[in-house]
Amino acid sequence: KKIVQEVIEKEIYFPLIAKPDIGLRGSGVKKIHTVSELTNYMEKADFDFLLQDLIPFKNEVGIFYVRHPNEKEGRITGIVSKEFLTVVGDGVSTIKDLINETPRFQLQLEALQEEYGEVLMDVLQKDKVLNLVPFGNHARGAKFLDGSHWITPKLTQTINRICSQIPEFYFGRFDIMYNSFEELERGENFQIVELNGAASEPTHIYDPKHSVWFAWKELARHITYMYEISVANHKRGFPYLDYKAGINQYRLHLDQNNKILNF
Repeated sequence: KKIVQEVIEKEIYFPLIAKPDIGLRGSGVKKIHTVSELTNYMEKADFDFLLQDLIPFKNEVGIFYVRHPNEKEGRITGIVSKEFLTVVGDGVSTIKDLINETPRFQLQLEALQEEYGEVLMDVLQKDKVLNLVPFGNHARGAKFLDGSHWITPKLTQTINRICSQIPEFYFGRFDIMYNSFEELERGENFQIVELNGAASEPTHIYDPKHSVWFAWKELARHITYMYEISVANHKRGFPYLDYKAGINQYRLHLDQNNKILNF
């Protein structure tokens, strides 16, 4: 009752998104339509979680940003655009049939059946678009495409303006939903879904056109950025993470992962 009351007070409306406070690859992220569904989520979750407004924009990108501590401005090192798990009706096929038409979507069928049940047997009217997973995660059926060619001075300026408001932020990926790319460049009509820090991946590597060699090269490039930033911050007086603390964080990560992986 307390959480439901807070949802009302903070003017968060159904449907909304519930997600683990510390997440991984979309695990535990659910679209919640009613108080009953929210209650079921709360009863099942044995982890801290967040409630977010369902963002109205239809497009999503991940923008990776890097800035050296001694630099006033940083740079965008990669952009990924995301195609959601969406089906289009033909007036004849059931939603399940439409899912089975795409091999990538077939891998999500079991999870979709658990979430939607008999609804998947409905026939989707002709040309109606249905987004079955309203967030862009490749582990939940979304397709990742390398959008790094969208990096422009104007977009970089907008992202720098945002990042300058975050104290001591030098490395990470913004997941952003937006209306149009031109508006995003200008810093208009967008919302930040989340900001991922040191554990971020440059997710443009998951574009099917890229090879594993490209992915390894990009990962090495970003790990090098993180190393250089760490060294610079250490010289500024910030201590390195010691071994004991690091192992403890890793164990906490494994524990959280086990809680949310098959939620």
